[in-house]
Amino acid sequence: MTIGFRIRSRPRAVDRQWVEKFRQLPVANVSDSMHRLYGGGAQLRPMHRAGKLAGPAITVKAPPGDNLMLHKAIDMAVEGDVIVVDAGGDVTHALMGEMMLAHARARGVAGFVLNGAIRDADAFLDMNVPAFAVGVTHRGPYKNGPGEINCPIAIGGMVVMPGDLVLGDADGVVAIPVDDVAEVYERTAAKHAAENAQMETILAGKHRPTWFNDTLAKSGCELPAEA
Repeated sequence: MTIGFRIRSRPRAVDRQWVEKFRQLPVANVSDSMHRLYGGGAQLRPMHRAGKLAGPAITVKAPPGDNLMLHKAIDMAVEGDVIVVDAGGDVTHALMGEMMLAHARARGVAGFVLNGAIRDADAFLDMNVPAFAVGVTHRGPYKNGPGEINCPIAIGGMVVMPGDLVLGDADGVVAIPVDDVAEVYERTAAKHAAENAQMETILAGKHRPTWFNDTLAKSGCELPAEA
């Protein structure tokens, strides 16, 4: 194999049962359950209208503004896959547009995370395939390569391995390592339930938190008597 220009076989992917379980949980809760260290950063913004991104990752590493390997990844994808592309965050050339999005949707691709730009932004809104990118430009891509498929990539500090569970909503994107999905689900579900219970208390007007007073006191902050 030639490093930098190779396609690897599909690895073990997260079990599809976890995809549906995590689809019911907010990305913010998932991120908190992983100590806020496994997110893709604020530069990744939703390009679709609404809806949750969830599925096992096909990873792509591509040169800025080149989509040869993205075309091949769409061809390799099975229904429910999420294609995650690191193209260096370049926004001078789009990685994909309406035609590729329509083709991917027809093949059952669950969505995209692109460390790069898109074009035909209205089509992304109309088709509403979950897609996250860092920008929009009218300039089209090159199709020369090199690149890699099913390799480790990183986007804004978020490391993604092929087969990892990728989730996205209006707050952004996270990636959960295959071996950690059960633990992360247990922690996230518990946190989500606790927050729902807390919200009921808030809406009932009975929520009176005091933890910040303890923190202020321990930090040596001077407080008035009535605080």
